[in-house]
Amino acid sequence: MDNIVATNRKAGYDYVLFERFEAGIELKGAEVKSIRERKANLNDSFVRINQDEAFVFGMHIGPYKQSGQSAPDPMRVRKLLLHRSQINKLSGFISQKGYTAVPTKLYFKEGMAKLEIAIAKGKRFFDKRDKIRKQQVEREMQRSLKSRVK
Repeated sequence: MDNIVATNRKAGYDYVLFERFEAGIELKGAEVKSIRERKANLNDSFVRINQDEAFVFGMHIGPYKQSGQSAPDPMRVRKLLLHRSQINKLSGFISQKGYTAVPTKLYFKEGMAKLEIAIAKGKRFFDKRDKIRKQQVEREMQRSLKSRVK
């Protein structure tokens, strides 16, 4: 990945991420310049399949300041450019109960804007608590090892 513009860190916390796909994005005019200025946000965005086409919802791309009034809506639905086999695989996973597709990274590859999509399954609340508890125990063990070394 050449130039990571935006990441969705919340996706890794809220979901267990499985298979990943790379997709192109159908953008309008100044949206590319706006992405280059890092005015993109992937939080709370998700992918849906409608009539054998993939779309990303909830992705915010701020308006480019030199575009004037011709700037597109920052929260508009954007079409994803995927191969038919990838769309079929994606829709197969999404149709199963509990699975969804979430964007994880937005980056430039060879001058083209790309979106990394991950198949995800939602974590339950107690899974998150368990992970936090393990991290705290690990931190305490590291502290006690550091104090013994001194």
